[in-house]
Amino acid sequence: MHQAYTTEQLQLAIGARRLQWGKPGSISHLLLDSRQLQAPETSVFFAIQGPHHDGHDYIQALYEKGVRHFVVSKAVDLSLLPEANVWLCDSTVWCLQELAAHHRKLFDLPVIGITGSNGKTIVKEWLFQLLHPDFRIVRSPKSFNSQVGVPLSVWQLKPEHQLGIFEAGISRMGEMEKLAPVIRCTIGLFTNIGQAHKEGFPSIEEKIDQKLRLFKYADTIIYCRDDERVARAVEALGKPTFSWSRRGEASLRIKNILNQGESSLIEAEYKASGFSFSIPFTDEASVENAIHCCAVLLYLGLPVSTIQDRMPLLEPVAMRLEVRVGINSCSIINDSYNLDLTALSAALAYLHRQKHHARRTLILSDILQSGEPPDQLYRKVAGLIRDAGIHRLFGIGKDIPAIAGFLPTEVETHFFSTTDAFLEAQQHQDFHDEAILVKGARPFSFERIARRLSRKIHQTELEVGLSALIHNIRVFQQWLRPGTRMMVMVKAAAYGSGSLEVARALEFHKVDYLAVAYADEGIELRSGGITLPIMVLNPEEAVFDGMLRYELEPELYSPELLRRFARFTREAGARPAVHLKLDTGMHRLGFDADNLDEAIGLLSEYPHLEVRSIFSHLAASEAPEHDAFTREQATRFKSLYERLADALGYRPPRHILNSSGIIRFPEYQMEMVRLGIGTYGIDGTGLVQAQLRTVLTLRARISQIKHLLPGETVSYGRSGLIEKPSRIATVSIGYADGLPRAAGNGRFSLLVRGRRAPIVGNVCMDMCMIDVTQIPQAMEGDEVIVFGEEPTAEELAGAIGTIPYEVFTSVSPRVRRVYVEE
Repeated sequence: MHQAYTTEQLQLAIGARRLQWGKPGSISHLLLDSRQLQAPETSVFFAIQGPHHDGHDYIQALYEKGVRHFVVSKAVDLSLLPEANVWLCDSTVWCLQELAAHHRKLFDLPVIGITGSNGKTIVKEWLFQLLHPDFRIVRSPKSFNSQVGVPLSVWQLKPEHQLGIFEAGISRMGEMEKLAPVIRCTIGLFTNIGQAHKEGFPSIEEKIDQKLRLFKYADTIIYCRDDERVARAVEALGKPTFSWSRRGEASLRIKNILNQGESSLIEAEYKASGFSFSIPFTDEASVENAIHCCAVLLYLGLPVSTIQDRMPLLEPVAMRLEVRVGINSCSIINDSYNLDLTALSAALAYLHRQKHHARRTLILSDILQSGEPPDQLYRKVAGLIRDAGIHRLFGIGKDIPAIAGFLPTEVETHFFSTTDAFLEAQQHQDFHDEAILVKGARPFSFERIARRLSRKIHQTELEVGLSALIHNIRVFQQWLRPGTRMMVMVKAAAYGSGSLEVARALEFHKVDYLAVAYADEGIELRSGGITLPIMVLNPEEAVFDGMLRYELEPELYSPELLRRFARFTREAGARPAVHLKLDTGMHRLGFDADNLDEAIGLLSEYPHLEVRSIFSHLAASEAPEHDAFTREQATRFKSLYERLADALGYRPPRHILNSSGIIRFPEYQMEMVRLGIGTYGIDGTGLVQAQLRTVLTLRARISQIKHLLPGETVSYGRSGLIEKPSRIATVSIGYADGLPRAAGNGRFSLLVRGRRAPIVGNVCMDMCMIDVTQIPQAMEGDEVIVFGEEPTAEELAGAIGTIPYEVFTSVSPRVRRVYVEE
């Protein structure tokens, strides 16, 4: 439990005007998102306003759930909040930062503040791995480095902490000045400078200067001197520094870096003495991050021998959790990579969001090397479990049974000494229709548990990056005027990604509408607990009844379809919502000028139909050569719309823009837009592609490697002729999984260990063969990337003469979907 503030102490910390005195209370939780509510009695809600969502809209609902402390930036109806404490300020984000800055001042301890373009989170996590034997550490959860993430990170500070490690990131001018007093770092660490968020700064030099403002209170700055722009800017601050360099004089000189296959040996010199250390990574970014960590350890006075002992033990940083389809209709949340109180709290918050399951189960190992006595530690863990509404706990390890005495009696508990003992005892039927969080320290190998509980499907997998998907939506929302709503297309199983989990993420992040192709898709979403409005693009008469039962809203595009649906619903006594499609030039579906009067007559005859929106579809919004036609479509749409609106006597919302249209034709935003392929990281215009993130990654594995001689052949029809001694790998993916047969015979290459390997011969139904002769490290079991960040889906589409839409939607249902949230 966090050290609590009284309402009076909160008032002094934020300096806001108190609109209403309510019941005195104790405050230990900061709440920014109404969906993350876990401890209403001890939470203060900061109502943050954004361009598309306003926290003030959720105040009454939170009050009804027990929240009694609110910080607002505009007037609210106090009569609806009779017992609440309400503070008013110009900016709730500023108040949040003020509270965290006040909290930071209460603690006198060394704090490392990390900024730069890349590597912040990795360096922070590695410093934690390296330093936790020596310090009780508080650190930023995951990548909490934003204007609100930093205050939430610093709020974790407690009297027992001996070292803080916080990261800070900015995307525009003036932001770092707000974060510097919140972190108030004593040691500044600058990782590097890159192109991320470059559009927010007039120059790279200004970007460096803005980031360095984090170090206003720092006693020392640690940095690499090899970037002259960074070196000049750091030295201009006039503060003491601890530098490292591969090229010149520095506090820490890197003499050589040797790639040793699976590891790197870094040879260095410090205080005129040479030494070396090994890290279990070979990529350039990991080497740079490790040297940053070495510099920090040397500055803190750790012996070289300790650095040499600990560096080889560095572990990969898992900045994500996976959601898998589990046995017996369960959802498996696999976060089995690292475990401490901060990581557990974040994972439990995600589990708490899984409202579509009535039961929540936690499988938890001992928390290792926390530095706290077991009773004290597990009392805190029990509080987290209680707040998250856990129904059942499986504890694994020798210490975790200490939690039993601190848990509410309604939490069912089972304890096992080892992971093996748990796996031996569990039966398939022990888990059914529940959300299961698998959270363990790495030595417990909880990945084995996650595999056991996951539904057994073909090992080839499609990774769906939910955080990347939401990021892409935010990119397109930045192009919208405030108040413009967004409909997101989840048809064709969300472009092959799996519509239910994607829809859950979209609903959680408050998009306005979903659209599916057929009623069956909408029924699946409703059955999975989705409550957002859903438009059905291709309603069929056979499923009219199901559409009414599941409150799905049809697109009506012809007089005959309108007539049939109107008669059916009138006989059923229903008053359904419908959407009218206008054909303005796509010539696929829709009412046009010739039959619009007939549609108007039918709407007059059947007034029980509520027209929820009127829309059309642009034929070539991505193509500048067709802009005149696009504008002609918009003009036709407006004309047809006015005729309909006049006849209806009301003006339903309008929408005509798709993903490309949002970017190229902002003047046609109207009341709503429809986002499709842009959600998944594809920009047909090329104008925002650099800002979008890859959502879908298709992976397979090398099943076998063969050594073939010249003259031998590979695959059906002897289509792959070997011309020189070659290593040919068989990969567990074929055209039945979604790798098109047309990609074979060298037309496309897959990625193995960061290098391209061309497909040899024809793609088979379940397998393909690739040439790994030039990748000597490749071995059986290695991961193979079919498409993702590299190679991209666009590359695959180009190689076979199609479009990314077809590549995505061709991925077979037998391919396992794994949903990843960072």
